[in-house]
Amino acid sequence: MAGTTKLVIGASGFLGSHVTRQLVAAGQDVRVMVRRTSVTKGIDDLLQTRKVERCYGDIFDDAALREAMAGCDVVYYCVVDARMWLRDPTPLFRTNVEGLRHVLDAALDAQLRKFVFTSSTGTLAINDQRPVTEDDPHNWNDGGAYIESRVAGENLVMQYVREKGLPAVAMCISTTYGPGDWARPLMVRSSRASPPGGSRFISASPPRWSVSKTPPAPCFWRPTGAASASATSFPIVT
Repeated sequence: MAGTTKLVIGASGFLGSHVTRQLVAAGQDVRVMVRRTSVTKGIDDLLQTRKVERCYGDIFDDAALREAMAGCDVVYYCVVDARMWLRDPTPLFRTNVEGLRHVLDAALDAQLRKFVFTSSTGTLAINDQRPVTEDDPHNWNDGGAYIESRVAGENLVMQYVREKGLPAVAMCISTTYGPGDWARPLMVRSSRASPPGGSRFISASPPRWSVSKTPPAPCFWRPTGAASASATSFPIVT
């Protein structure tokens, strides 16, 4: 039977570190799962003061996943391979789809109250006539292998919801940046090489997410069984 601990998988990343901090600030019992090779500078202060429990594991390690989820009622999955520049997309699908499958299987066994999957705005449909909803299927094909892997990953989560009863939601997150973003110099360098036209960014102090155009709204989420969903302010799901 699930307990009340919140597990963040991928807590060493920028988004995962902010999710971890918000949970700690809300007074939750928090556990993080990271690899032994992970750079955890975004949460080192929380680890050193023992405000969060740390366990080690990899998303392909079924035993480690089940051990990490023991006693948890909510899992926040913040893992993604976002290297969209790879010439060989195999690693993208290995992490974003096959690795995710291992996590979903473990989540089923853990009898969670909720599984929060951090998806991408790249999975959303495009419609020039009206706002899209979670019922609109992905309808554009020029996003490359990264977007294909994200669509496949989200579809896998929704399949587990429909066919296996996993209590999951998919949060479609846009580009994030802000305090604690150790990859910001890379973002700045890459933006200088981008074509004219601009991009949408959201400050992460506290972190916010966006799918809308102007002005950007904080978040778009896909609740199971809902008829529609709009972009609204969204606190950490607990």
